[in-house]
Amino acid sequence: MMMMMAAGTATGVVRPLLCGLGLALSLYALRVEEAASRGAGYRAACDLSASVSCSKVFTSRWGKGFGLVGRIFGDNSIVNQPNSVYGVVFYLLQLVVSLSSSRVATLFLALSSLVSLAGSLYLAYVLAFELTDLCLVCVTTYALNIGLSVLNYHRVRARHKDKEQ
Repeated sequence: MMMMMAAGTATGVVRPLLCGLGLALSLYALRVEEAASRGAGYRAACDLSASVSCSKVFTSRWGKGFGLVGRIFGDNSIVNQPNSVYGVVFYLLQLVVSLSSSRVATLFLALSSLVSLAGSLYLAYVLAFELTDLCLVCVTTYALNIGLSVLNYHRVRARHKDKEQ
């Protein structure tokens, strides 16, 4: 029981930390994308060199709708948003839904984490092989998504253990 409380306390601190960092990075990415698309002279703090540039990534065709949504629904579709908007929604939902201990909430958190991992893998591939760039903001969000996935995996396991007892 004490171990469960310690793990619950750690999760109670870790999830808000991961979601808070993800939310802050997503809002920063949105700001960088908007500023970079307005002026060619803009240089973001995360633009360290020609090959380490977040603004280059955020303003690329993959920086909006994962490079896929616009092709399906059209570039001017309301669902074709900068990837950072999807990040804001994801991190907020991870934080808010985690407040519920229901089976549906646990399932939602786990499934949305799997989707975030798939998106992270796809975007990491694009980053490495299509854009040949290093985006520190992007890579950090991939790590945050992995961390949330681990938390959600443990939540699913704990739920199954409680069900078995």
